[in-house]
Amino acid sequence: MEQDNKAGVATLQSLQRRNALKAGAAIAGASALGLPALVAAQSEKIKIGHLTPLTGFLGALGDYAVQGIKMAAEEINAAGGVMGRQLDVISEDSVNPQTASSKAQRMIERDKVTVLMGEINSASALTIAQVAARNKILFMSIGARSDALRGKDCNRYTFHVDIPVTVMVNAAGEALLREGLVKGKKVYALTSDYLFGHDLSRQAKRFFAANGGTVIGDELVPTDLTDFSAQLLKIRQARPDLIATNLGGNQVTNFVKQYAEFGLQFPVAGFNLNTADAWAAGEGNLGGIWPTVWHHEIKTPGSQAFVEKFTKKYGRIPENHAWIEYISLNMMAQAMTATKSTDTDKLIAYFESEAQFDVLKLRKAYFRSWDHQLMQEAYPFTVKAKGQAKHKQDFLQFGDAVPAANESLEKLAPPKSESACKM
Repeated sequence: MEQDNKAGVATLQSLQRRNALKAGAAIAGASALGLPALVAAQSEKIKIGHLTPLTGFLGALGDYAVQGIKMAAEEINAAGGVMGRQLDVISEDSVNPQTASSKAQRMIERDKVTVLMGEINSASALTIAQVAARNKILFMSIGARSDALRGKDCNRYTFHVDIPVTVMVNAAGEALLREGLVKGKKVYALTSDYLFGHDLSRQAKRFFAANGGTVIGDELVPTDLTDFSAQLLKIRQARPDLIATNLGGNQVTNFVKQYAEFGLQFPVAGFNLNTADAWAAGEGNLGGIWPTVWHHEIKTPGSQAFVEKFTKKYGRIPENHAWIEYISLNMMAQAMTATKSTDTDKLIAYFESEAQFDVLKLRKAYFRSWDHQLMQEAYPFTVKAKGQAKHKQDFLQFGDAVPAANESLEKLAPPKSESACKM
């Protein structure tokens, strides 16, 4: 019996040795096949290259942009990240088109970013889009509004979040028509001398011509101009029925302040004014009708929660560039989660599927498959009557969303038949 027990123990030990050898061989084989590399890849952070102007005439907007995308990244990471991986947003000042291009290339080569995101300056966005296309990497152009980026300069690797020039002109234009400020009126325009301003001027002239208005002057303004005295003298001499501004960034703020000081009484409207620049103009200086892509008074649970969290975190009300960067990173995270991938081709296919995204508005948004433009609501706004503001950022009066709830989100956007976009 003792001999039988010894034999049994020897057999058991032999089986254990064989199993151990098999396990060791399996581990060695898995190592040869790259399992450690796979585990490491799953734990590596997903790097996002983020470029936006932090200096110059768009710098104040870029500051909001960085705060918005940073807050989104922190929330996503706190909830477990994307596919179990943390997001690492690398934000840098794009400065100008040439610098934006070189920084985008460096982020791809040195930082190994998965995607490029950001930008407000349309000229800089164009150079980043070109870098993205050459390197076959996705670029989500968040705050640039030039029609050309969605038209003749479109490419397969670039998607556009902010409303384009045509939508801004049509959104404000419908309000101008209701106020009787277009048909039979003489219009004097001021235009920022860069890609976005030229696009805005072109579409504004088209709108006025189609609706019975006449543009009697269109003054090109350098982007670094801060003193509008010469332009104001020309406006006073021209005596227009309406002043239309096609300006960018803090140029609008500077102009409306100086216009108020100059004492002219001609109605002022414009086709581009971010809420931060409107706030900077101050109550009593700003008037007229303007368009925006989002505002902090939107009465949806998502927008109100975002405003509350942002205000608590940063000590100020978010403006539209904070919101748009926030929802953009969330859209990117949704695409990565849905495709279970950071692969460029899979992400492009997901966005082109016209998947819907919660952008904290009444209606969900989607990217058009043929020009990669996000379809969403916009809003006209004007100024409250004097004395109605509860605080220094409460003097803007926002209108209802356009298009209306019973209308297509594509109503104000350029149709495919008029687009020069060829992917």
